[in-house]
Amino acid sequence: MSLDADQVVERRRLKRRLIFWRVLGIAAVVAAIIAAVGRFDLVASKDRIARITVAGIIVDDQSRDEALKAVADNDKIKALIVKINSPGGTYVGGEALYQSLRKVSEKKPVVAMMGTTAASAGYMTALAGDHIIARASTLTGSIGVLLQTANVTGLMDKIGVKPIIIKSAPLKAQPNPMENFSPEARRVTEELVDDFFDMFVSLVSERRAMTKEKVLKLADGRVFSGRQALANGLVDAIGAEAEARKWLTETHKIAADLPIKDVDVVDDIKTWRDLFDSKIGKVLFSERLSLDGVIALWQPNLW
Repeated sequence: MSLDADQVVERRRLKRRLIFWRVLGIAAVVAAIIAAVGRFDLVASKDRIARITVAGIIVDDQSRDEALKAVADNDKIKALIVKINSPGGTYVGGEALYQSLRKVSEKKPVVAMMGTTAASAGYMTALAGDHIIARASTLTGSIGVLLQTANVTGLMDKIGVKPIIIKSAPLKAQPNPMENFSPEARRVTEELVDDFFDMFVSLVSERRAMTKEKVLKLADGRVFSGRQALANGLVDAIGAEAEARKWLTETHKIAADLPIKDVDVVDDIKTWRDLFDSKIGKVLFSERLSLDGVIALWQPNLW
């Protein structure tokens, strides 16, 4: 009987200890959550500079545009720094990003800061900035567009395959790798590319305060170093983030010690797609050939 009583007492003691440690654990978790929320609120409530990174192939991205709209609407964000490291991308992607950045610029200064490469649609992105900074060795420019296809009719003849194509008009689905590129199809395709090119040249002319004649001399598709771009009026300065902050301080009276917070662009669908591409997609598809429509892209090693 005494043994049973001792067991009951011991069990009660263990139970009290277990309850104590559970309560302590819950309290620690709650305290950590409160502290994290407090830190978040503290950062969110302070004036700051936002920084967004534009890297890789530029495509139309709704999540990115929504994040930039939030930057534009946030009164605590006093300026935006755009870090660019991109060879370009689709024309629509560059155009959409340019327009989103210009909307931010309507409410607060935007500085474009070029990294290793900011060419084609990457340079178009930089044009949205109120001030463009490049490294001396940055590759930029490549002002132009392209629409690429292939003609595999000769190969199809060799392997004995003849495509059967039924379409509503001769120019439907042109250019098409499965049929010869007719003179008329080439003419209308060149007119299309020329129209996109004119839009790009006009944008450079407007944003860099140059005549179209001067821009056309620079818009032969070549890339420039940062130093060459500065000499030709395509950028405003050579430097990096320190120079961006200095310009913001001198031009817009933004405190030099204002904290910088990165803009998070969250796209769950893109995250899963990137994961798939990293494991499987690269084996099956060419990233460059997956771009649809007219592209503004510097690609010295296409194949």
